[in-house]
Amino acid sequence: MTGSWAGQLALMLGAFVVATALAALLGAANLGTAMAFGQLAFAATLVWVLLRG
Repeated sequence: MTGSWAGQLALMLGAFVVATALAALLGAANLGTAMAFGQLAFAATLVWVLLRG
């Protein structure tokens, strides 16, 4: 596995935060909807990290 687990976790959390903020800025109906997009980004990043390692 490449990279430290802390770096991988930071990458996944960063994807969550960025996607949530972007969805909120682009007009998501509420914070829950924006966080759903954040969860999707977190899951996609998790899959990428797992497949890369």
